[in-house]
Amino acid sequence: QVHLVVSGGGLVQAGGSLRLSCAASGYIFSINAMNWYRQVPGKQRELVAAITSGGSTYYADSVKGRFTISRDNAKNTMYLQMNSLKPEDTAVYYCNAVRVVTLEGAYDYWGQGTQVTVSS
Repeated sequence: QVHLVVSGGGLVQAGGSLRLSCAASGYIFSINAMNWYRQVPGKQRELVAAITSGGSTYYADSVKGRFTISRDNAKNTMYLQMNSLKPEDTAVYYCNAVRVVTLEGAYDYWGQGTQVTVSS
C-alpha cells in the first residue's frame, strides 16, 4: 500500500515563503512524474508544478520564477519551495504521484491536501 503524506502548509503574509513536502511510503520500485496541484473552492484543481523522475520540470505561468519543485528519488519525496507568495496563491495544495511501481503494479496516487493561506 502506498501513501503520500503532505506537510508544510500554513498561514503566511504576502511576500513570505513556505515549503511543502510530499513523502511517498511503501515498497516502491519507482515513481514516474510527481505533481503539485492546488484548488480553491468553486474552481477546478489546477496543476501548479510537475517533475519527472529525470528532473525535468513544468511550472504554471502563475508561479514561474516564484516556486521551485524538486524531488529526492532515494527518499521518494517531492518538495515545493514557494517564495514571494501572493494572496492568490491561497488554496489547498495536493501532491500526486504518477505511475508508482510496486509489487502490486503501477498506479497513480494522491496525497491529502494541505491548506496554504497568504494574507495581504
